[in-house]
Amino acid sequence: MTSPSTLYRGGHLYCPGDPLATALLVRDDRIVWIGADADAPVADQVVDLAGALVTPAFVDAHVHATDTGLALSGLDLSSTRSAAEVSAALAAFAASLPGDAVVLGHGWDESNWVDQRPPDAAELDRAAGGRRVYLSQASIHSALCSSALLAAAPEVVSAPGYDGSGWLRRDAHHVVRALAFGSVTREQRVAAQRVALARAASLGIAAVHECGGPEISDEVDFTGVLALSGDGGPEVYGYWGELSGAARARELGAVGAGGDLFADGALGSRTAHLSSAYLDGAEGGCGHGYVSVEQVRDHLLDCARHGMQGGFHAIGDAAIGTVLAGFGEAARSLGVDRLRAARHRVEHAEIMSKRLIAGFVEYGIVASMQPAFDRLWGGTERMYAQRLGVARSLDSNPMGAMHGVGVTLAFGSDSPVTPLDPWGSVRAAMAHFNPAQRMSARAAFAAHTRGGWRAVFRDDEGVLAPGAPATFAVWSAPAGVERGLPVLVASDVELRGPDDPTPLPVCRRTVLRGQVIYEALA
Repeated sequence: MTSPSTLYRGGHLYCPGDPLATALLVRDDRIVWIGADADAPVADQVVDLAGALVTPAFVDAHVHATDTGLALSGLDLSSTRSAAEVSAALAAFAASLPGDAVVLGHGWDESNWVDQRPPDAAELDRAAGGRRVYLSQASIHSALCSSALLAAAPEVVSAPGYDGSGWLRRDAHHVVRALAFGSVTREQRVAAQRVALARAASLGIAAVHECGGPEISDEVDFTGVLALSGDGGPEVYGYWGELSGAARARELGAVGAGGDLFADGALGSRTAHLSSAYLDGAEGGCGHGYVSVEQVRDHLLDCARHGMQGGFHAIGDAAIGTVLAGFGEAARSLGVDRLRAARHRVEHAEIMSKRLIAGFVEYGIVASMQPAFDRLWGGTERMYAQRLGVARSLDSNPMGAMHGVGVTLAFGSDSPVTPLDPWGSVRAAMAHFNPAQRMSARAAFAAHTRGGWRAVFRDDEGVLAPGAPATFAVWSAPAGVERGLPVLVASDVELRGPDDPTPLPVCRRTVLRGQVIYEALA
């Protein structure tokens, strides 16, 4: 008995193998035919695309589903522009909560404020009516905490990164984060995860890479997200970030022992490990490295013993240098070819050099990058310039240079650090503050689709072709279509950049292996 088929016709298809195609036929989980409307075979169901654009669906290669869902449904501080605005938003949100609640918020970014002093613990106490408060900075590598929360974790006072103001970094931040998120019930976690995955599907994202680990989530949270994979929403591929934890990663259902395995912190919190000192901040210094060359080596050897992909979170050039030195040590035992075959990953790779890029090429490292970082914090005046100086800011996030020498790129959001916004990320890669780092629409789109699939060893995915998985998205493209992809940047070069007025495509339907996981309301 032949399975029911669905014909999508009357649209524009991003199909380089057949650029004139206007229709495709889906049966079960596969695309079985592509061509012109006039040549379309008979189907059991017909979907009139009415001129809409069909492309492969997106993959977001770095997300935190629970944090994203909590940010989407809870206290979002990303639009605040002062300590007073943070306190006001906190007071309004906390007023409806029980007195013993832990108030979770996310997204404040003092680098955008005129007065960059955040509220201290006493101010949070007053705004929240004495409740325990945890407000993560945009980078998620530091947080503001109320006195009530600090009092609940007395050991935090002796942890590296503690500050009496309530702005905690490093180990101290890990302590209060675990305490704060321990207050979230299983039901709340599942609800938040479903909210995040539903938002992803509504944006044409059919798969996400969940980055967990003992310092960013916990095993219950991680396995809970994985259990939702493909359950009416996007597929979830998990990375568990624990040193020499390949066996445990496999037991948890992860595809890799990496993701947020921290080689350093973040630029926003001044904990990314740099070879040259930060230019702002009273503490100065070069940030913090969290792993040694030997630990990197041993982790890669452990991954090889268990047949697992590995990886590290590494942002600063000193941290990336440590990771690459560890690769070099591992190559002495495994050989370069075996390292390359494993497709190990580095998350973020923001501060690079030609020497470091060459290391990515040599060892076949996948660069999981977030173009929105440059859009939000790059250029000559924003956070990178404040922290690093203009020259280092413009050299940051060198995705164009990396693509140009063959580094495999897998684009994502690091949500909720930046929002789920795949077309916005493609545009950000096209409009990098440094013209030398800009990518073409096709290259950036490939990094956000095929690149994400390649990073999890699904090399046949991310294309519209007969025999390929039927995983795609249908779009309204208000600015038009050019060479098979939507127009994303203004024709006037003076308007291009982070505030480009060109309207982005709107998702009408997302299909994962033949199943509709999102349908826009008519």
